Amino acid sequence: MTEQRQQQRISLHIDDIEAQEVAPGITVRRFLPTAAARGWLIDFAPGSEWPTLDVHEDEERYYVISGEVIEGERTFGEGSYVVFAPGSSHRPRSDRGARMLGINIAGPPSGSRPGERLRQDG
Repeated sequence: MTEQRQQQRISLHIDDIEAQEVAPGITVRRFLPTAAARGWLIDFAPGSEWPTLDVHEDEERYYVISGEVIEGERTFGEGSYVVFAPGSSHRPRSDRGARMLGINIAGPPSGSRPGERLRQDG
């Protein structure tokens, strides 16, 4: 992984982060964590599902870069931004494949109510 540190800034290219398979058809690239947050990029192959119920101790937010992510009865397409409150759980899947960029935030969020879906898709 290539890192450049300058005035407390860390930068890297996504291709420099090793993709780890978490289930058949699902890979995750984990960004360098801080005390306040953990970031990640997840790729879902068509027809894949997260292997277990994902329970959150902290708030989780993600942005669907491409494809569609299905959460229960809701489908979130490209451009969707989804927020889960601390203590919530979900088990995402994708029929068509998807790429999502997310972050888990420790402590209370600033500027929004925990768990509020800031943008809802139909």
